[in-house]
Amino acid sequence: MATMKNFETALKKLEETVEQLESGDLPLEQALKVFSTGVKQAEICRESLKDAELKVQQLLRQDDGSFQRDTFDDI
Repeated sequence: MATMKNFETALKKLEETVEQLESGDLPLEQALKVFSTGVKQAEICRESLKDAELKVQQLLRQDDGSFQRDTFDDI
């Protein structure tokens, strides 16, 4: 659950970063700092999604090493 919270927090910060950069109101030096922060938040999101994917794969792995494939149409 902590990973999900980290993901949600990082995603929110990333969205705020994008809004700041898209506004065009930041001086170059500040824009570079904000961009750097955004890159770090994007990396946190990417790592969180990678971890979630690995967990899903572990949950769906069969005893023979194959993966159980389910559709999500019924959800």
